[in-house]
Amino acid sequence: MQLFGVVNASPDSLNLDSIVTDALSARRRIGVLIEQGCFGVDIGGQGSTSAAALEPWETEWARVEPALNEAVLQRTTISIDTWRLEVAELALSHGATVLNAANGMQDERFWELAARHEAEVVLPFMNGADPHQLAHVEGDPLDAMLTFFSHHLAIAERYGLRSRCMLDPGTGFGPHGWEWADRYVYQTAVYSGLHRLRVFDLPLYIPLPWKDTPDHHRLLEIVVTQNPEFGRAHYPLVIQAAEAAHLHHLP
Repeated sequence: MQLFGVVNASPDSLNLDSIVTDALSARRRIGVLIEQGCFGVDIGGQGSTSAAALEPWETEWARVEPALNEAVLQRTTISIDTWRLEVAELALSHGATVLNAANGMQDERFWELAARHEAEVVLPFMNGADPHQLAHVEGDPLDAMLTFFSHHLAIAERYGLRSRCMLDPGTGFGPHGWEWADRYVYQTAVYSGLHRLRVFDLPLYIPLPWKDTPDHHRLLEIVVTQNPEFGRAHYPLVIQAAEAAHLHHLP
């Protein structure tokens, strides 16, 4: 699995180790991620959790720009994680080559932007148009994903971008206030069924579990067995250890 290391330029990220506040801390964070084997970095400046304050796009860009500049200097692949068109435009103009579309590409202007910049696209499943107001998935979540991806990949095809898409099951998102027990059942079902997304013949991009709990360790084990092509990682060495353990136990 090729890893995009997480660089959070938002101060209210839930993972404190990934937060950068200026060029120096970004340089250090990106250097560590590259040293630990990351293929690229995923930079975001606006959180989508209930703890995150919603800031203007100008604030988001001011947070992201120093980290993006440092990533350019370190010559790594750069993914911009945003749902703001203005931030996406600036990031792709300043060296990002991957659009991690936190709006699920549900604004067609994002497809136009990605096509103009010939960007790769992380297409995440979202049950709703606003990452702050997502709905619970009724029924089989993989059925909902198959419908969602079929619709949006048809749009991607119109812009010549289908082959540039990576499919994200959207487990990094969720309705605010969702109890962990419910979220765990949902994520277990999604990760166990990732093989069903292979029908699209596109690479999978998974937001990898990072918390140090038995539940999160189990979720990571399930993901690893599905052999996704890409992962979004807070702790690359933990992911690599899980992959090594999986390979060790193969017959």
